[in-house]
Amino acid sequence: MKLSHTIVAAAIAALAGTSIAQIGSSSFHHRHKLKPAKPPQRPVPGAGAQFGDPLSGLDATNLQAFNDGREEFEAVETPEGGLGPIFNDSSCVVCHSAGATGGASAVTVTRFGRVSNGKFDPFEALGGSLLQRFTIAPEAQEKIPAQANVIAQRVATPLFGAGLIEAIPDGDILLNAQRRQPDGVHGRVSTVTDVTTGKTRVGRFGWKLQQATLLAFAGDAYLNEMGVTSRFFPTENAPNGNQALLAKYDLVPDVEDAVDPATGKGDIDHAADFMRFLAPPPPVRMTASALAGGNLFQQMQCTACHMPVMFTGPNPIAALSHQPVPLFSDLLLHDMGSLGDGIEQGVAKGNEMRTAPLWGLRMRPRFLHDGRAATVADAISAHAGEATASANRFKALKPAQRQQLLDYLNGI
Repeated sequence: MKLSHTIVAAAIAALAGTSIAQIGSSSFHHRHKLKPAKPPQRPVPGAGAQFGDPLSGLDATNLQAFNDGREEFEAVETPEGGLGPIFNDSSCVVCHSAGATGGASAVTVTRFGRVSNGKFDPFEALGGSLLQRFTIAPEAQEKIPAQANVIAQRVATPLFGAGLIEAIPDGDILLNAQRRQPDGVHGRVSTVTDVTTGKTRVGRFGWKLQQATLLAFAGDAYLNEMGVTSRFFPTENAPNGNQALLAKYDLVPDVEDAVDPATGKGDIDHAADFMRFLAPPPPVRMTASALAGGNLFQQMQCTACHMPVMFTGPNPIAALSHQPVPLFSDLLLHDMGSLGDGIEQGVAKGNEMRTAPLWGLRMRPRFLHDGRAATVADAISAHAGEATASANRFKALKPAQRQQLLDYLNGI
């Protein structure tokens, strides 16, 4: 079933505008980290004022939660506060800064494993599948095991509008998987156990849709990217699985991110607040060329995966309740053929990747899951698997049409 022309037209109209380790001060639980000077409080901006703004319409309490969360998101973790003993960086903002705090970046992390007889081994006993590239002690430096035959890079995903994505009902994503699409396109839902509730949920965050909620996404990142344990992820990563090295260099008692009894929140909660209340990319008034490109986007069947808009359900936070979410994704896993990264994670197979949301594309320094594409055109041309037919249609466009499509994508 094709996406309704009415929905696509409405999305285009809306988009057109018609409508890092150092020693510093400690937090309450004596976790040492450096925090930047607190910026002056900003008034609630109009919708889509600029990248990095909070959602418009937040009340004073949630706006304060956003500002407190941004401070935490930009803070630098230190070994005294739990950083390491192995980690990829010491602050969330290092990997999420393009355009504004919370954006993407060209920084990559490394995943590894081994495929043998058609089965993927993530080498969990050897510290896989994620390689931590830094350490607080040279002896604990991780390396890719020699027997690994799958090595993949991943760039950080932008977080603009993440709270709106979190607020999309699971059922709506399930329905996306049931829709008949052209060119043999058939997305698959990622079902996960949300560590924060213990419930089975639909995954929507990460390149393999491995997390369903922003709190789980934050806890996972604090552990695996910075080596900071929390109540949901209490077990430290051992350097290449070496428990003796972990015991030697993990000098801060776990759990490192304790909950402040006064607020009921830890650092992962504050980081989740920031992501939840971070506004989506601001709209751009479309030119005639871009509007023509929007029509091409639909004609090329790109909307089979990159659905222009979804909607949030009822939510106690008014700014997240019953809102359009022009994310340009169906939040499903798709067979990407040679464009897959070979890593199995959760229910996602090695050839499967999530449909990357396209909103805010203009603020990304690199494209595709591993950043291999320097331009949007390169990224489209590299599409494979279920997206082969659409990629071929793009390659067949006349230069003027190709520019129209690119103008459209650079405006969403």
